[in-house]
Amino acid sequence: MPRDPREIQLEIDAARESLAATLDTLAFRGSPKRLAGDGKAAALRFLQSPAGIAVVSVLGLVMTVGAVRKARHRSR
Repeated sequence: MPRDPREIQLEIDAARESLAATLDTLAFRGSPKRLAGDGKAAALRFLQSPAGIAVVSVLGLVMTVGAVRKARHRSR
């Protein structure tokens, strides 16, 4: 039994709208500005947490020790 052309057109239109919505979602999720903003926000959250503060403190201590050792080595 042949299908009604109007029914086929409605199915095509629905598929087109669905595809457009999917593409819009993908474009939003893959937006470089949005991804950069999300990454920046995550980094700031980590750095403001107790674990992040500890990591930054340890890195500062390691760099200070390295600078002092280098300065002592030069003076010898």
